[in-house]
Amino acid sequence: MWRLLFLGLLLTGFTTLAQARDLSWQACEGAVGPAGPVLSDCRPIQGVVDPQGRELWIRSTIGAPGDTRPRALYLAGVASSEAWLNGRRLGVNGRPGALARNEIPGRYQTVLPIPETIWRPGENRLVLHLSSFHGGLRFAAPMSALVVAPYPYPQRIALLALTFVATGALLAAAFGFGVIHALRRTGSSLVLAAMAAVAALQAIVESLRSLFDYPYPLHAWRMSAIWLLAATFAVLLVSYVVTRFLPRARGLMIGLALGGVGATALLPGFDIKTAWALILGVALAALPAAAGVRDRRPGARLTLAYLAVFLALAVGFPEWLADFSYFLLAAALVLPLLVVEVVRLGRDDRGREDALTRAASQPDRLTVASARGVELVAIAEILAVVGADDYVELRLVGGRSLLHAARLDGLATQLPSGFLRVHRSVIANLAHVQRLERDGDRWRLHLSEGAPLPVSRSRQPAVRGALGGPPAVGATSA
Repeated sequence: MWRLLFLGLLLTGFTTLAQARDLSWQACEGAVGPAGPVLSDCRPIQGVVDPQGRELWIRSTIGAPGDTRPRALYLAGVASSEAWLNGRRLGVNGRPGALARNEIPGRYQTVLPIPETIWRPGENRLVLHLSSFHGGLRFAAPMSALVVAPYPYPQRIALLALTFVATGALLAAAFGFGVIHALRRTGSSLVLAAMAAVAALQAIVESLRSLFDYPYPLHAWRMSAIWLLAATFAVLLVSYVVTRFLPRARGLMIGLALGGVGATALLPGFDIKTAWALILGVALAALPAAAGVRDRRPGARLTLAYLAVFLALAVGFPEWLADFSYFLLAAALVLPLLVVEVVRLGRDDRGREDALTRAASQPDRLTVASARGVELVAIAEILAVVGADDYVELRLVGGRSLLHAARLDGLATQLPSGFLRVHRSVIANLAHVQRLERDGDRWRLHLSEGAPLPVSRSRQPAVRGALGGPPAVGATSA
């Protein structure tokens, strides 16, 4: 699991549930006496140790260590806990209680060192007092670690470093695609930025157990967030692949992804929910990728190969899917795409420069730079230019309009004398003007087509003069 990648930290490396079951536990009636816990009516526990919604006393017998290495009791789960070994109290995590109001929630995981003087030759009796009234959700396996092991756990710096590299790469890719979207407003760059950000965010949420000693009630929120982020990544993956290789089926495929991935919320266990959300997303994304291979679309073969590797790892190493392999494969997908997108943008910029060079020899045309590329527009077809922050809207003959990456003040110096600034945010082509009309205390300039343009009061005399000075038409009396 992902937490194993952070074994260099104090509470990392907790064993799995199967390892927690190495100890044979009995559930008892219990109370704290002057000499420690007093237990009665003990019965073997079949299955998992489950303190959810109740107070639970359990005991087990463990052998004395065969060496002098220090030992500790490692507890991880949605419960408050208190522990004794051979009648001596090891420590408390929160405060267990018989009712919710009596319980103080503890941390999700805790380490209780065992003094060497407590051990006895042969058998030693371990007693735990547990309760869990604030978990939020009910877990099938609420206690993931109940073990005595050497203290501390060994470090694995290589895995830790690799994990941070993958997370950093995803954050860098999210930033890069975000910048590309801000510059070019392309839908694919926005989806890829979201995919990288979601994968990086899940890596952070996954690592919270190792990086932050949180109270156990937060565990339900953490696990829910992990599933939700995995499901979001799966849907975004389907959206990206189908938009690129089979756009005509985009609505259908995204609908299937939302339904199928969303249905994994009904599965038991958060690890199963998360793994199946990713598997379904990858499997659905493989369908449009295969269609792209059939239609010989560029990049379809590599995308399908990536998805096939993902599925192969999911089948071969399911315990790694939602953790380590997921983040590595996510980075392996978005980073090459980021490089390809940067190269493509460089080619587009060179294309723009070439178009601007060609346009310099055509004074009757305006070079328009927009998110779609570079277009040469006949100046005679421009009805008006309307300012919009760092962009201008070119209103053209025939009802067409274009967004041009330029400011109105700068564009005013490039247009010929037949264009006049009639408002602080409007330039009009006088060749298309039909009349200047007064509407109450405002003035409107009517063109051969399109909506009338506003004329500011300070510019109204100049407009009249440019139109030959005829009396203005009053739509309403002044």
